[in-house]
Amino acid sequence: SSLSLVREAMGPGQQLRRHIPPALFLLALVALLLAAARPLAVITLPSQDQTIMLAMDGSGSMRAADVEPDRITAAQNAAKAFIAELPRHVRVGIVAFAGSAQLAQLPTQSREDLVKAIDSFQLQRGTATGNGIMLSLATIFPDAGIDIAALGGRQAMRPRPIEELGKQQDPAKTFTPVAPGSYNSAAIIMLTDGQRTTGVDPLEAAKWAADRGVRVYTVGVGTVQGETIGFEGWSMRVRLDEETLKAVAARTNAEYFHAATAADLKKVYETLSSRLTVEKKETEISSLLALLGAVLALVAVGLSVWWYG
Repeated sequence: SSLSLVREAMGPGQQLRRHIPPALFLLALVALLLAAARPLAVITLPSQDQTIMLAMDGSGSMRAADVEPDRITAAQNAAKAFIAELPRHVRVGIVAFAGSAQLAQLPTQSREDLVKAIDSFQLQRGTATGNGIMLSLATIFPDAGIDIAALGGRQAMRPRPIEELGKQQDPAKTFTPVAPGSYNSAAIIMLTDGQRTTGVDPLEAAKWAADRGVRVYTVGVGTVQGETIGFEGWSMRVRLDEETLKAVAARTNAEYFHAATAADLKKVYETLSSRLTVEKKETEISSLLALLGAVLALVAVGLSVWWYG
């Protein structure tokens, strides 16, 4: 008796509504068919087994005050903040290097032990950046045959051929290099403010890390121009060797960061925290597609019953 009701029933909105439930049901069938094919995809997931080695410079140049209040204090504060923000399941180890490298703390989940190790740093002469990397690798791979005693002792005060560091490795174990950056269970963060003056060549140490798939993220503290400071009666010019730090990071498929201020250093650690606590994995996504198909089918049926009974 009313043409307005007929017009409303035959309007464009009603015609569009007729096609929505079948379209959703068709999409549900497509998702279920794809799920049956068991597809794989690379997705980002939280890391479940992660070890991070902090290799921190403890040379005399770290007392320079161009980073407030001084380089070593700013580095310690940033490192403690970095550790506090990491998930509790992530293990952290600490290596302190100057003229030689020393293991300040074995990898642990105890944040209290890590803070004590960071606060116990004592500045010394010399900068053995390569030794810091090698000792970190020796801690990650205790069976790799790296001579930790030589790295931590007086023998590390002179350059040694990189081949000598692995001479005690079991000859029955053959080592096969892997792709740089492919080892997702551990990473090294090296923080330094100067250039290498003794010990193992950092580029050779980076090659060892790259062959084992371990990324070495390098953080340069201070200025490239450098400055002159006094330490234990010595006057020295300290300069940031950015080229070497960039080369170390590039060789291990990692990144280099420059921190000219304490705020910059904190931001660097925040960035590293977000990147090192996740990993990319190739995993089957059949369950996700099946869930999507089920949801679409339920929505299609629900709309059909609601609109058309």
